Amino acid sequence: MRYVEKWDVLELCFSGPCEGNPFVEQHIHAVFTGKCECIDVDGFYDGEGRYIIRFMPRFEGEYHYTTKGSFPEAYSEGSFTVTAPSMGNHGPVHVAGNYHFAYEDGTPYYSVGTTCYAWTHQNDEVYRQTLAELGKGYFNKIRFCVFPKHYIHNLHDPVTFPYEGTPVDCSHLTEENFSYTVSFEGNNWDFMRPNPKHFHRIEQAILALRELGIEADLIVMHPYDRWGFSAMDRSADDLYWNYCIARFSAYRNVWWSLANEYDVMPSKTLEDWEHYAALLCQKDPYQHLRSIHNCIRYYDHSRPWITHCSIQRTDLYRHVEYTDEFRTRYNKPVVWDEICYEGNLDMGWGNISGQELVRRFWEAALRGGYAGHGETFLHPQDILWWSHGGILHGESPSRIRFLHEILLQTPGHGLRRGPGAFDETVGIPEQKNADAYAIHYYGFGRPSFREFRKNPQLQYRVEVIDTWNMTITDMGIFSGRFRIELPGREYMAVRLTRIQK
Repeated sequence: MRYVEKWDVLELCFSGPCEGNPFVEQHIHAVFTGKCECIDVDGFYDGEGRYIIRFMPRFEGEYHYTTKGSFPEAYSEGSFTVTAPSMGNHGPVHVAGNYHFAYEDGTPYYSVGTTCYAWTHQNDEVYRQTLAELGKGYFNKIRFCVFPKHYIHNLHDPVTFPYEGTPVDCSHLTEENFSYTVSFEGNNWDFMRPNPKHFHRIEQAILALRELGIEADLIVMHPYDRWGFSAMDRSADDLYWNYCIARFSAYRNVWWSLANEYDVMPSKTLEDWEHYAALLCQKDPYQHLRSIHNCIRYYDHSRPWITHCSIQRTDLYRHVEYTDEFRTRYNKPVVWDEICYEGNLDMGWGNISGQELVRRFWEAALRGGYAGHGETFLHPQDILWWSHGGILHGESPSRIRFLHEILLQTPGHGLRRGPGAFDETVGIPEQKNADAYAIHYYGFGRPSFREFRKNPQLQYRVEVIDTWNMTITDMGIFSGRFRIELPGREYMAVRLTRIQK
């Protein structure tokens, strides 16, 4: 008897024809049946006559499967047993209570993400450095692209390409002659023949992230391209989407981001995006989280296929401060996946301080949303975390981890904005008694003390949190009207936790 744990991957491998073009001329399919679910799954061609079907069981117990396809070897049947999940395996992340997230086993999930667009396309040394940094526990989600990226500080070719063929020679490209307008002429790709080595590298990254407890937010399409992948026709796009879904959807830590900056992809229309979303809804049997990310023009996040808002700020001064408005407008989780990066580039999106980025994280969290990190420090070898990964140099990651530790102590599932003075942001539990728990955050304000007025019949443990120096000072137990002394510096917070008698 074969065994697989709940929310892990059962992989079935078959030998089959390799003549012609198996990516379009052959197919393989399976039906998995347990006591509580019956799931249809498409397989995929992995090259060299190898066909694969992957399945993620969501219930314990006995399962039976039947497979079929376009070639004789595809027909089979069998059984396996699903065992209890191991420690650390909480299942996929889903929306919980409209505005927040939880793993499938009910464990709350508080998103503290980062962006490394092209880290899987770098050499092995940079790839290993990235995983080592991620292993320090700063982040529990990472956004990255399936396709390689062409942009400033991203002018070298990736280690693999997603299709069979050859790229145009761009060895002459430098930062000085970089142009946002590129021609796809000179590339020679067969968009009907994916390169399995490229996609294998992506799935190995997904698995490595899973071992670290990190969600893989896959950016399926993006505009930063000199190879023509952003301008394929509908038939090539459909092959690509179906291939990605068949290869990646069985991994529990996958999220789908249809695009990074969908609105600056001139060859794609709103009808195209809705079509890709329909493919996801139809073909992903596990209904992983789905989003689409903007540059300037927000997508209509009220669309039913969108599970959460993935937003880039469009205002220089206000961004996460709109969290309250977006929660009300869309009634969905709000994730600020791009709110500028800690760094020193000569670009407005890449040169804020660590203090400012951490402040934005706290503002988003206490308003009932989530923020994303990125880092863009100039580097002598042009290795910038925001795209390549490598080694982190900024001051924000450890402070973001500190915030995450505090969020994990939230009663219930998530925070929402509560009542407070005009110069503070107050976070209270989304679904609990507002008098039971509160965090008062002062951001760039520097009060030397704060007075509180509470029910004299209730008692509160009061703690002063220095969000930058990462300290929590227990000030004691108070009730009624009381005053809390503060150090008169920025980025302070006061946490009040009601004591149960």
